[in-house]
Amino acid sequence: QVQLVESGGGLVQPGGSLRLSCAASENIFSMNHMGWYRQAPGLQRELVATITGGGTTNYAEAVKGRFTISRDFAKNTVELQMNSLKPEDTAVYYCNVNFLARLYWGQGTQVTVSS
Repeated sequence: QVQLVESGGGLVQPGGSLRLSCAASENIFSMNHMGWYRQAPGLQRELVATITGGGTTNYAEAVKGRFTISRDFAKNTVELQMNSLKPEDTAVYYCNVNFLARLYWGQGTQVTVSS
């Protein structure tokens, strides 16, 4: 079992920034795939950004150029830097990892972009 704990969500004005962090209970160096997803009210969960074990990143079109996914091996976390936030970025953000061929999810952290 892998435990994932997200943090860093909150309320921010349009144009602002937030940094999400996902702390894992297992060594992230051994994980094949890590990512961030989000789910807005009434909508399906959607991919935001992913990073492979080799460091290759992938982003949803809606966040390209604004969001950056990274790993901090010292802290054993996967991070999501979110800049130029828009109201449509409002959602619960979930961390996801693939570890030993199983998928694990965090409990989510709320991000609200509003003036």
